[in-house]
Amino acid sequence: MKLEGQVRIPSGCAISAVISREGTRMSGESVIKSMIPMHDRSNGLGGGFAAYGIYPEHREEYAFHIFFDDNTTRRECEALLKESFEIVEAELIPIRIIPEITDIPHIWRYFVRPLGSVLARLQLDEKEFVARTVMDINTRLKGAHVFSSGKNMGTFKAVGYPEDVGRFYRLEEYGAYSWTAHGRYPTNTPGWWGGAHP
Repeated sequence: MKLEGQVRIPSGCAISAVISREGTRMSGESVIKSMIPMHDRSNGLGGGFAAYGIYPEHREEYAFHIFFDDNTTRRECEALLKESFEIVEAELIPIRIIPEITDIPHIWRYFVRPLGSVLARLQLDEKEFVARTVMDINTRLKGAHVFSSGKNMGTFKAVGYPEDVGRFYRLEEYGAYSWTAHGRYPTNTPGWWGGAHP
């Protein structure tokens, strides 16, 4: 029997990035296309993208991307958010239905600002408060999963191959100055929407 280091098992995730040094926003189309030749470096159990500079009109707000199992859970989560945040905008994230992506949850986007009164009462800065809120939702609220929570950035992920995930989220319609992409492989866990990391 060969020992570790004596045998090579070709495996590894598919990854790609497109970054503008000048900060010029570009469509997600090129990073989607860059993942196609690496199709076999993914296993279809998770693909995703992260984009920076994607929401310039909301650059001062946190963009929460949230998966929901149902509308009851969504309403419960929104009530929780309203206790501590100003919800500037709430909307379904636009998607394209394609046969390669299945078992689709409800996918919402919220642009939010932490309430100053809450930050003062808890004596927390907004980054720490946002991180705690995300962890609280993800551990306490069954059927809800915050999968992106930054300013002027967004994560888009699903169970599937990355090139299909990009088409599903219509990323060619977005502009960002930095795009990263990831295809999950190898893995020892089942694919699920919350764990399909970009």
